[in-house]
Amino acid sequence: MTSPGPVAFTIAGIDIMWYGILIGTGFILAILLCYKRAPQHGIQSDSIIDFALWMIPVSIVGARLYYVIFRWDLYRENWAEILHIRNGGLAIHGGLICGLIVALVFCHRRNIPFLELADLIFPSVALAQSIGRWGNFFNSEAHGGPTDLPWAIIVNGQAVHPTFLYESIWCFLLFLFLLWVDRRRKFPGQIALLYGMLYSVERFCVEHLRTDSLMIGPFRQAQVLSTVVFIACLILYLVLNYKEIQQRSIQE
Repeated sequence: MTSPGPVAFTIAGIDIMWYGILIGTGFILAILLCYKRAPQHGIQSDSIIDFALWMIPVSIVGARLYYVIFRWDLYRENWAEILHIRNGGLAIHGGLICGLIVALVFCHRRNIPFLELADLIFPSVALAQSIGRWGNFFNSEAHGGPTDLPWAIIVNGQAVHPTFLYESIWCFLLFLFLLWVDRRRKFPGQIALLYGMLYSVERFCVEHLRTDSLMIGPFRQAQVLSTVVFIACLILYLVLNYKEIQQRSIQE
């Protein structure tokens, strides 16, 4: 495959980018899914709209700032370029971190159990990621190194790993898996922690193939963060699962 270019169409001389269309589509579908599933987690559906109005802009700003911080060499001489996100430059980890902060504040103010909201939204997050990653294809970014695999994409005349595709497929399967587990959930927080572990495994592996990784010294920051998140989520999962087993034993 070869990208047809980043511009989807033009209206009144303004280019509408595939990147924005796909990210917007991901957000909309994620919100609609959360809205529908909210009562299953004891949350009023209207609360999801209120949450989204805060979460979406803050997550986008967080994703951009995260990218800018780790690529400051590109922006320190041209601060105006920081605002130009139409051509890419959003780091999912920054968006997730800021989104979780918004969720914590929102739950505190609305008296909503945080783990219930987290379990509700993370399947939708995986779905949004699976859609949004295709924006990287149209921008010819976030790809891997050279390969002769039959599913390679062509960037600048060279066949390379479509790392966006690997993550898109994984996140869609993760979305389906989390929905399946949610119907059999054993304890609050299980879905969110499974997302944290399983997404971290995929990101650690795929990041090794990428050629544009953000770095922390000699290390790829996504791999460092994925390792930390995986360990933290695994520990919390074991603790919460143990508490659930103990509680059931007492009740029996």
